[in-house]
Amino acid sequence: MEQGVAGTVGERTRADAPAGTRPPARAERRRRTRQRLALDITLLTIVGVLLMGALAATAGALYAQFYSPSAFVGRYLAMLGEGRAADALDVPGVMVSSVDLEDAGLPATASDALLRPAALAGLTEVAVVSEEMQDGVAKVTVSYRAGAYPGTTTFRVERNGWIGVAPAWRFAQSPLAVIDLTVHGSMQFTVNGFELDKRQVSAAGAEADPAAAVPMLVFSPGVYSVSVDTAMSATPGVAVLSDSPQAGIPIELQAQPTEEFVGVVQERVDQFLAECATQQVLQPAGCPFGYTVRNRLDQLPVWSIAQSPVVTVEPDGAGWRIPVTEAVAHIDVDIKSLFDGTVYPVSEDVPFRFTGSITVLPDGTASIVVSGEQ
Repeated sequence: MEQGVAGTVGERTRADAPAGTRPPARAERRRRTRQRLALDITLLTIVGVLLMGALAATAGALYAQFYSPSAFVGRYLAMLGEGRAADALDVPGVMVSSVDLEDAGLPATASDALLRPAALAGLTEVAVVSEEMQDGVAKVTVSYRAGAYPGTTTFRVERNGWIGVAPAWRFAQSPLAVIDLTVHGSMQFTVNGFELDKRQVSAAGAEADPAAAVPMLVFSPGVYSVSVDTAMSATPGVAVLSDSPQAGIPIELQAQPTEEFVGVVQERVDQFLAECATQQVLQPAGCPFGYTVRNRLDQLPVWSIAQSPVVTVEPDGAGWRIPVTEAVAHIDVDIKSLFDGTVYPVSEDVPFRFTGSITVLPDGTASIVVSGEQ
């Protein structure tokens, strides 16, 4: 009896509890699980977006720094700045053939003597100004300082396959240029301190025309200072900036005689005139002075140089010349009259004028030929 009443009371108690005051524990757990899952998915999505952005930014930075046309040009310029001429020549698109040179309107026989570290000048302050893609060709413009000269150059770069998943590049137009150098008055010259001889770099070799231009390949960009500094001739030097790929750069340089060279020519002329004076004839053979008489000589004449010339030397095409120069010889001779046989002495100054041509021989010596000037 008591158990039945208890059971009835217990059932009534559960039935009389207000709805919603005690939610089932399982439903609460489901709700919280769904909230955490939604939050986790949101966080993962945000992290994924951030990672994708970071990867994209990293990939963009890596491309710009290592795999872009600008990076390709930058590596080439760094090689030039570090004097790595051989490495720069190995960059795809740098080397040119004789056909390439002819197509660009440049001498096909241009020498590669200047494509070496000894002929490179400093290249600093390199900065990319712009990069523009047009018809599959990237135009990369850079600024720099070549030696003491600021400059700007635009390079044309094109695709050259792939390096893994990254693009590779090559120069669509070789950055090499040609200096067309004409040096008057010397077979030897220096470029950025590197010594050269025309016969070494000319296609004609030992038969090189001293007055002909010598074409030589050079890197662009770069500054090239050309000068002459020999015992015979010298110049203060001329500097040119090679800032345009496959361009022709004409340079003409006139060397001037050194004091040492003029001194040697003076000595040789004095010696030549002294030898002329040893000839005991009225008209010394091959000499610029002489004396004419209408009577007979009673004794052989004696010559001397009364006033030595002051010799100067000036350029003359591929060689040198002595301009018209004045001097005075002196003759002592006894003359016998054809009319009455009397003998009378003659002691007379004989002014004369002469010029001279100076040819530089292949061995570096000079041949001097003196001739009279009436």
